[in-house]
Amino acid sequence: MPEYFIGLMSGTSLDGVDGVIADFPAHAPARVLASASLPFEASFKDELLALNAPGDNELHRAALAANQLVETYAQVIERLLVSAAASGVGRQDIIAIGAHGQTVRHRPQEFGVGYTLQLNNPALLAERTGIDVVADFRTADVAAGGQGAPLVPAFHAALWGDTAHSRAVLNIGGISNITLLHAGGEVQGFDCGPGNALMDFWCQRHTGQPYDDAGAWAASGQVHTPLLTQLLSSPYFSRLPPKSTGRDLFNPAWLAQQLDSFSAVPPVDVQATLTVLTAQACAHDLRHYMPVADALLVCGGGALNTELMRQLQLALPGVPVSSTQAHGLPPLQVEATAFAWLAQAFTQNKPGNLVAVTGAKKPRVLGALYKAPRTQG
Repeated sequence: MPEYFIGLMSGTSLDGVDGVIADFPAHAPARVLASASLPFEASFKDELLALNAPGDNELHRAALAANQLVETYAQVIERLLVSAAASGVGRQDIIAIGAHGQTVRHRPQEFGVGYTLQLNNPALLAERTGIDVVADFRTADVAAGGQGAPLVPAFHAALWGDTAHSRAVLNIGGISNITLLHAGGEVQGFDCGPGNALMDFWCQRHTGQPYDDAGAWAASGQVHTPLLTQLLSSPYFSRLPPKSTGRDLFNPAWLAQQLDSFSAVPPVDVQATLTVLTAQACAHDLRHYMPVADALLVCGGGALNTELMRQLQLALPGVPVSSTQAHGLPPLQVEATAFAWLAQAFTQNKPGNLVAVTGAKKPRVLGALYKAPRTQG
């Protein structure tokens, strides 16, 4: 009998919520039964972005933002259930929802053990949907001394691991993270650095558009080599894994500091340079940690950026670069499906982290359960 799980993802790109209903047969690939997405309203996106930094009355604002996020989650779930009804799958068939929440701070291994903070109200989501919710996936790993991120490599290994080939899976959301699936079964993974976050910010600021559609604006500019060198000199890029990052580091204030000596560079050339920054940081990590790679599979919104994909291929001659669409899962469904998979792992009492990836001292079951009300009232 299939066991269906809902996965929800709202990432550091802050563009909205992606959701799937998926099942995970024991000896077959993951199957997505339904998918749905909802964009964030501009004002809500602005509030989430503001909550990534200290501000006035932020505890109250964060609580309200969590409630608003859950209302968006609930809308996505209703769309998923409508779509799944055609296959005879209803609310009662869903084992659990994997709801990651919205990361607004990520400071593992700092201030002692450190912390990671995702806005969410899983109890409200269980109340709204009548389905059990698994949430808070990162903190168990952080408590065990890990980075709490990235969490998707275990899923990537289950889906695309092949002991005969060395493959890499690159997720480019607001931040980019890579999974290295070595021939023989070894798995590595870590955050490479900025993904779309800086490109989206710069595009919004100078064109009024929320993102650079297909990378067309960047493609019309020229890469400024001295600026690129300056950006790549950030200490994060030379840190050894395990490592993870977020908007705590790669944010508009960081970019403004980097641009301080480059004020004469035209905005379009900055965009071209930021695009190459993302591509070269990811390509460098692949070349360094997997010198012989048979393929690079790209997911997340970055897979839809034609210019970014072109720059990745230029930086990786001899390594076929393609979207995960060509490997069984559309790029905007991968992370949501991963959190459905992590919800299943929780219900089966199986660890969801990989200590070689996060640096945690032991494997840990990830998540916390919020039971849905079983009777009305």
